Amino acid sequence: MSNPLITLGKLGQSPWYDFITRDLVQSGKLRRLIEHDGLLGMTSNPTIFEKAISTSDLYDEDIRRLTAEGKPAAEVFESIAVADVQSACDVFLPVYERTHGVDGVVSLEVSPTRGRDTVATIAEAERLWKRVARPNVMIKIPGTAEGLEAITRCLAGGINVNVTLLFSVARYAQVIEACFRGIARQLDRVDLA
Repeated sequence: MSNPLITLGKLGQSPWYDFITRDLVQSGKLRRLIEHDGLLGMTSNPTIFEKAISTSDLYDEDIRRLTAEGKPAAEVFESIAVADVQSACDVFLPVYERTHGVDGVVSLEVSPTRGRDTVATIAEAERLWKRVARPNVMIKIPGTAEGLEAITRCLAGGINVNVTLLFSVARYAQVIEACFRGIARQLDRVDLA
């Protein structure tokens, strides 16, 4: 009997893992999930990281070091999240390259507290994009009314975007339009260069 995740991939679906931990990457389990089980992407969010950090001692040294440097809790969290996403992106990079960017991506979420502030969402998305500095990272942006322009502007600026918090078909349609606008602007910008 074939692996259902591999079958999904062959049918054009991209199985993603909705979880990330440092142990998953460091132990080689993530690589095995990719190579043997057809895993094609990964997503994260603050709740996932909270669970990962609170159930493992692999983060303790970083927390102590960053706290000793005087970093506030939000910066400690972001540093840990960025490091884990970078590591996962590195493991997924061969998939990303083999599929020409269709698969092999890992997403990192803009803080949900920015979900009602377009300017703050864009600023955080740009900052996270630069900080992770991997071609196969996606910045997850809330699909709020305020997030629509952020989605468009980030895509136009060349940032890979994953949209979260979609709760209606109407908003989904608005997100599609925001994505189309952003991609069109990016293509116009690239054509002019």
